[in-house]
Amino acid sequence: MNTSFEILDFVVFSIYGLIILGVGLWVSRDEKGKTKSAEDYFLASKSLPWWAIGASLIAANISAEQFIGMSGSGFAVGLAIASYEWMAALTLIIVGKFFLPIFIDKQIYTIPEFVEKRFSSQLKTILAIFWIGLYIFVNLTSVLYLGGLALETILGIELIQGVIGLALFAAAYSLYGGLSAVAWTDIIQVVVLVFGGLITSYLALNTVSGGEGMIKGLYSLYEIVPEKFDMILDKSNPEYINLPGIGVLIGGMWVANLYYWGFNQYIIQRTLAAKSLKESQKGILFAACLKMILPLIIVIPGIAAYVIVNDPTLLSSLGETGLSNIPSEGSADKAYPWLMQFLPTGLKGIAVAALAAAIVSSLASMLNSTATIFTMDIYKPFFNKNANEKRTVNVGRISAGVALLIATVMAPLLGGIDQAFQFIQEYTGVVSPGILAVFILGLFWKKTSNKGAIYGALASIPIAMFLKIGPKGWFAGSFLNYLAPNLPFIDQMAITAITTMFVIVLVSYNDNKANNDSKGIELKKGLFNTSSIFNIGSFALMIILVALYSFFW
Repeated sequence: MNTSFEILDFVVFSIYGLIILGVGLWVSRDEKGKTKSAEDYFLASKSLPWWAIGASLIAANISAEQFIGMSGSGFAVGLAIASYEWMAALTLIIVGKFFLPIFIDKQIYTIPEFVEKRFSSQLKTILAIFWIGLYIFVNLTSVLYLGGLALETILGIELIQGVIGLALFAAAYSLYGGLSAVAWTDIIQVVVLVFGGLITSYLALNTVSGGEGMIKGLYSLYEIVPEKFDMILDKSNPEYINLPGIGVLIGGMWVANLYYWGFNQYIIQRTLAAKSLKESQKGILFAACLKMILPLIIVIPGIAAYVIVNDPTLLSSLGETGLSNIPSEGSADKAYPWLMQFLPTGLKGIAVAALAAAIVSSLASMLNSTATIFTMDIYKPFFNKNANEKRTVNVGRISAGVALLIATVMAPLLGGIDQAFQFIQEYTGVVSPGILAVFILGLFWKKTSNKGAIYGALASIPIAMFLKIGPKGWFAGSFLNYLAPNLPFIDQMAITAITTMFVIVLVSYNDNKANNDSKGIELKKGLFNTSSIFNIGSFALMIILVALYSFFW
């Protein structure tokens, strides 16, 4: 088997790169005599159809943290990690039906802008700074690091070179074109990443089955390592600390998913750019359907790699190259790049293009959203309230470039992290419960006050950190040990969210004992009505989810 990256692979990869750049720059062009407006740059002129929204949502979501990180978790944990994908599908349905109608009704650019309309500019600023920091120092940095790690393993280039290359590629079309360039290239990116991901899955499963194909490979995996297909982990499982059994279904994963899909700027921004609410909801349904098949592309290869590595016969069939960069329990994130080494010439170029598509599309989305929040929620209110359209767009481009530069410098410092997907979820989980609590109560409880929301948002961080650092011996021998036991981080998120809600309710009720808050949202009759297509599709998806969890319980 040819394991080197040959000329044909470079040609295939180069063609992909040129197509993305070409489409991105073509979409980005200004019409003759017209200057790009803020709505054009940040919301794609509110013209996106449902299929572009759905594809862009998945492209923004699926990145190196899924391909590399989730495959690594598949290697270490098994199919249980797919709960992030399958529960996300259900979460998207909830967001489309109950959250999105309110956001679109308010005609907002950013999530912080909604915070200002519902609460205050003070809270908006606090959360805007939260998000900018999170996007730069966690999301952008980790995506660049994992992407650079993958290219280092597959192509043999230095980590820093891979990081810089990916950063420049993402910047080449997204900084100039804005959301239009990002969203329309995302359609191509999704096709490439699904096709390329399926190629790697086929190779892995075909190897496990001894050349008898993908379906036989799936059956073989289930027969060889049935424990890797447990969706609900037992307490005896060493990975229970990351995926705490039934707590996954009824606890903190709802916090992670509702925050990510409902109140995350680089996700929700796509839905705000739709032609209409119904178009946006159809796009969300499409994304939910795609979510259902993603574990086949990003989790199954990790399980297959585990089987191959632990079977001397299968491992020897891969030759000497099979012994290089080999994944292990302590370096699970090597699983996906390791598998890609064995793809035939030409197909390897497609698979690397798929990985690049996942990385670059997410980078572009995060950059655009970071720029949107900084420009609309920091720059315009505090530095130049009367900035014209041209200046606003230029500030967006500059801020995206600065964010990318910082992330590029920080990315190599993440070396040594195993199971990066879990790492990202864990540290995002410090801020997400508080933000979710503020939004849920702000949307659906009219008494929620600005003071309650601010107190809750600020209190959530020390609460989360208390639960996180308590078990590490900080409170050894004191009564505080009982208040901060060694809990899975998902359970910590649930407790933080509930505690934060209690703080918000307590303060808000004290502010508004007799009346609703003056900025409380009036939920109009018929606001949550959805089309028959959305309803039927959602019902079918829920039936499939019940069947999957019943079978793999």
